[in-house]
Formats: sequence, C-alpha cells, structure tokens
Amino acid sequence: MKTYLNLGCGDTFHDSWSNFDFVSSHAAVKPCNLLNGIPVTDNSADVVYHSHVLEHFSAENGKSFIQECFRVLKPGGIIRIAVPDLENIVKEYLKNLEGARNGDSKAADRYEWIKLELIDQMVRHSGGGQCGQYFFRENMPAEEYVYERWGETARVIRNAYKKAHNASFSSKVKWKLKQIFRSGEDEATRVGKFRLSGEVHLWMYDSFSLGNLLRECGFGEIQVLDPFKSNINNWNEFALEVREGKIMKPDSLVMEAKKPL
Repeated sequence: MKTYLNLGCGDTFHDSWSNFDFVSSHAAVKPCNLLNGIPVTDNSADVVYHSHVLEHFSAENGKSFIQECFRVLKPGGIIRIAVPDLENIVKEYLKNLEGARNGDSKAADRYEWIKLELIDQMVRHSGGGQCGQYFFRENMPAEEYVYERWGETARVIRNAYKKAHNASFSSKVKWKLKQIFRSGEDEATRVGKFRLSGEVHLWMYDSFSLGNLLRECGFGEIQVLDPFKSNINNWNEFALEVREGKIMKPDSLVMEAKKPL
C-alpha cells in the first residue's frame, strides 16, 4: 500500500491520504506542528504534497521543511508543491500599473487588487488585512478579476459577505478572516502573536527560486506543472487542486520533483 502525505492540508484532504495540519479540523486530519518535523519515518512515503503552506514559513524554516520532505520520501518518491506564483503576481502588477498610468480605468481597478495580492499578506498585522476589507466592500470594482486570480477561494469569502453584509465580519463571519485580538495585551504583543499565528506570508517563490530550493535539498527531475497534470498516479481522482473541473487556487505555481533512486 502506498503512503501519500498531505501536509498543512486545512480543509482540503482525501481520506486515502495521511493528512496533517497544525490544527485538525476533521477526524481524517492529524494535528501536527510541522515546524518540528514530519512525524513519519525515513524513506517511508511515496508522495509528499503541500499546497499554499511553504510561503507561511520563513526562508530558513522553509528549507528545513523541504529537507524533511526529502527525508521521509522513499527513493523515487514524488514531492508536489503549490505556492502563490510570485513571478505571475509581479507581471500582473506591472501590466496593470502601466494600464492605470495610461488611463485605463479597468486596469486601475485590477491594479488596486493585484497590489494587495502582492503585498498585503506579507505585511498585515491583523486577520484578513486589507484583502479582507476589499472582499467585504459593498461593491468590488474588479470582482471578476479577483475570481480569476483566486478562484473558488475568493467566491467563498465573497459569498460570506453577501450572506452577512449587515454584520461585522470580524465577529459573525466564521472563516479565515478572524481578527486576532486579546484584551489587555499591548500592541506589540498582539501583533507579534498574530505574525506568528501562521496567516501571514513569510517568504515568496517563483519557479526559479523554488527549483533552486528543491535542488539544494537533493531533489531531481524538477518540473513546473498545471493543476490537472501530475506524475502522481490517479492525481485528478483526489480533487485536491481541481473540483468539478474548477481550479481551486488559480494563482498557484505548481512544481513536482523526485527523490533520486
């Protein structure tokens, strides 16, 4: 029987995989602080997968995490990683900046969003940040562009607003936009706890830097793929990146590599 690991899975998992996350949200998900390592033996996993996890680690912790992935994989085993694509975000930012400067009002609307996508999750000091505030406007100027960028994730957040737009999202919308606040704490303590809570992005990757990281950690046969393609057998049956033909996180850079035999 093959061993497939899904690390930092959140609510995206498959019952036939071994699913781990910092906090378990389901009986099929085992709680685990991945900063302390992956709780499986050396050379025991056929596949290691994580989606939009690596960017939440510092560059140093991220390298240690990828080294852990290498340790637990069998020779010939596959690692698959999805992260926000820094190169794509930057290209979109520059394209829409140029359009906005030239008086294109639609480009100006898209620019407002892509600037948030580039910066906000790295610098925010409270849950949701300015991206959350954008989603909870009565009107989202670049709504279709946001859906194009963030896919079903964006629709979930926006639908939460539409169901509860007369309420404070920080108190009544139970999603990932909770404000982290402790009464009686000073600002530095509150911000520090939030910054270490796992929500913010502590590093970003493009195909060049992520490929280099994989290579440094010993991986080979490194390639960029799309959400529909994989060297993992029966990949599309697991519905981890695509559901009912829809890509869950269109902003992703997806890469696979193998542990040498």
